Amino acid sequence: MTSEISLWRAALSQTRQDLAQAWNEHRNPGLLLQEHCVAVDEAIQKIWAAHDFDNQAALLAVGGYGRGELFPHSDIDILVLLPDSAAAILQEKIGQLIPLFWDIGLDVGHSVRTVAECLAEAQNDITIETTLLETRLLCGNQNLYDNLVTELERHRDPVGFFEAKVLEQQQRHAKAFGVTNNLEPNIKENVGGLRDLHTLIWVAKAIGLNSEWQTMVEQDILTRAEARLLKNAQQRLQTLRIDLHLTAHRREDRLIFDLQQKVAYQWGLTDSKELRASEKLMEQYYRAARIIHQLNGILLPNLRNRLFSQAKQNVVILNDRFKSVNGMLALRRLDYFEKNPSAILETFLLLSQHPELNGIAPRTLRALWHARGLINDRFRRDQTNRDLFIQLFTQPQGLTRTLRRMNLYGVLGRYLPAFGKIVGRMQHDLFHVYTVDEHILMVVRNLRRFAIPAFNHEYPTLSRLIADFQKPELLYLAGLFHDIAKGRGGDHSELGKSDAREFCLNHGFNEEETELVEWLVQEHLTFSSIAQKQDIYDPAVIADFAHRVQTPRRLTALYLLTVADIRGTSPKVWNAWKAKLLEDLYHSTLRYLGSGKQLDLDSALEERKHEARILLRLNMVPDGAEEALWQQLDMVYFLRHEAREIAWHARVLNRFARTEQPLVRARLSDDREGIDVLVYTPDKPDLFARICLFFNKTAYSIADAKIYTTRHKYALDTFHVFVPENGGDISYREMINFIEFELAHAIERGGDLLCPPSQGRINRHLKHFPINPQVNIRADDKGDGYVLSIVAGDKPGLLARVACVLSSYKVSVHSAKIMTLGGRAEDAFLLTGAALNDAKSLLMMQAELLDVLRI
Repeated sequence: MTSEISLWRAALSQTRQDLAQAWNEHRNPGLLLQEHCVAVDEAIQKIWAAHDFDNQAALLAVGGYGRGELFPHSDIDILVLLPDSAAAILQEKIGQLIPLFWDIGLDVGHSVRTVAECLAEAQNDITIETTLLETRLLCGNQNLYDNLVTELERHRDPVGFFEAKVLEQQQRHAKAFGVTNNLEPNIKENVGGLRDLHTLIWVAKAIGLNSEWQTMVEQDILTRAEARLLKNAQQRLQTLRIDLHLTAHRREDRLIFDLQQKVAYQWGLTDSKELRASEKLMEQYYRAARIIHQLNGILLPNLRNRLFSQAKQNVVILNDRFKSVNGMLALRRLDYFEKNPSAILETFLLLSQHPELNGIAPRTLRALWHARGLINDRFRRDQTNRDLFIQLFTQPQGLTRTLRRMNLYGVLGRYLPAFGKIVGRMQHDLFHVYTVDEHILMVVRNLRRFAIPAFNHEYPTLSRLIADFQKPELLYLAGLFHDIAKGRGGDHSELGKSDAREFCLNHGFNEEETELVEWLVQEHLTFSSIAQKQDIYDPAVIADFAHRVQTPRRLTALYLLTVADIRGTSPKVWNAWKAKLLEDLYHSTLRYLGSGKQLDLDSALEERKHEARILLRLNMVPDGAEEALWQQLDMVYFLRHEAREIAWHARVLNRFARTEQPLVRARLSDDREGIDVLVYTPDKPDLFARICLFFNKTAYSIADAKIYTTRHKYALDTFHVFVPENGGDISYREMINFIEFELAHAIERGGDLLCPPSQGRINRHLKHFPINPQVNIRADDKGDGYVLSIVAGDKPGLLARVACVLSSYKVSVHSAKIMTLGGRAEDAFLLTGAALNDAKSLLMMQAELLDVLRI
């Protein structure tokens, strides 16, 4: 038997190699899956025959293997079916059988049951019932197999099975965030994946219908066009899955970044100036997944109608064209879309106006999907259609759900051709986790969420602002257009501005309203850029921004759009620290615009001091205790720091204004998402670099740094840091104690700077979609020094290495804005130092900075 196993293993391995080689030539997924099944069938049958079961049991292929779809590295699911009274010797033989399958290279998943046990398990577990729905007899007792099939059919509850599979699909979709467009999608499990096709097949079988696409056409379940689209989409996903398995040399159903480019080359795709090969591949995947998702949504309700065809219908007439049937919107005549295409948009408007409706009736949905081609230039120029489209944005509820439905069924992309071009477009910028179309709809959703009273507790300030905003539909349209021009090869803000203007003028908005929408699209990145890269406590920065914004209405609109935009990029990008920066910038600029003149800096300074004194008294700090410290601080300090920070510094330092030892204090930040760290010490060279090295060594991430030097040459620096995610059970109190003691010790100890090499794990996204580092050094507008701006992939030790380079040129850091978006670092520093005024030294420093950013 040992020699036979070796021969069988070698034969199976060679067959699989031959199949992989043939795949590169014919690229026919159905042929490969079938031939792989045949090869595995033969190997299994040889082992079964060698054990001489004398027809005592049956060996069945189940699941995908039973369906005849065996991918290169998929599990091979088998069922050993026993008679009700199996002899002990039979059980022993089966125990010897299963390890042999593994020995010859078959990754089997097996179960051993009687018919009665199969029935019991199927009734208790929908997954097992589904697996048994697809069975093939490989070898053994035919009567035993026939008995199983008969009993399963007799005990099957088609209605219960249908409801269970629909619920299972809904849960699976929710787990995948309810969108087809995750950047590393699972082509089997994601929305629009192969599993959605399998669900249609399973349900059709369970209710007694043939599950072949062509047969479904003959049974009037599918149209010929739908069957052709489904088959093409299925072949694309099957091809992708085969390529994934063969490229990864393992079972891999996710289009992970590591494999996207390699698989794209297998498809014959190449890089171009605009798009990488992988991006072209992913767009093809998204189109296929969208087709499957669309048709799944049409066919499942149609199959449901087969089950409930005799159910009583509750019909309510809505108007001359539409009715409600059992709570679903339906056409009164199915040919109405053809006769009056405007009804396409009216469908979605009625869904918004009637929240009691829970969807579109199956036959109406199919008619709508097939009528999409009627949305052409003539349709878009029709004033009735333009009015209907704008009405969607003025409804008190349902906008987000409506736009998602319109996008799903291809209506939105046809009405707005510019939107259609970005459907499925990837964004490899390291912080967007959605494709462009999904991101846009997330932004509109966020804006709508601000306006819904039920969510006022989440965004109290934003909810109040949008409630007072006249014509909020202008905000929603700005959200719809803000990224609509991505991927065209130019500045998407400028190109999108033109699109927005044309749309608004065509849809009846006046010049003032049009200017607001196009301005928001043009400036949608400005608010966050200033908040995260500039000193928002500098009056000059506020004045410049106020001049750019011009009016409180524009400021409020841009603030709302900015928060919605950031929150729509990724669940991980938003945090309380960024929320605070944006809110502070908004209120400071609003005060400037409200004053109608230049800010009174003396009044602002006294107001901030007064607020700080109140906080000090509340903390039992004696009157006047702060003056020894404040005499050493100038106006820049008081304008750059909030009253709460000023009070904290004075409370900690009022007795140590001239201490010779480094003093470090830390506290849990107000947003409770990080730690504020105060460093006070006689100023010394390399201080910023030493602090950065300490935080790098301890894996704390610096989010912001306010660097200040007092009149008597003390460094008074404040850092906002995030703690490592794998901090374990260490409490914040323990972290604070550690920082206060160890950082003070590191500053006092001094010694040579030991700059860190690249270390730790690099973001996989960054590994496969690297960012070309950028370094820019320019004179500060106020003449106070130089501004260093860097853009690079965020890697372990990055900030510490930058600080070491600056220290080596004896350049001092006066402020730092540290911004990390996903795996992308965009940092800005205000610098002074003699090397900045020497052209040769400046060039050398820039070159070294680029070198460390590439490590």
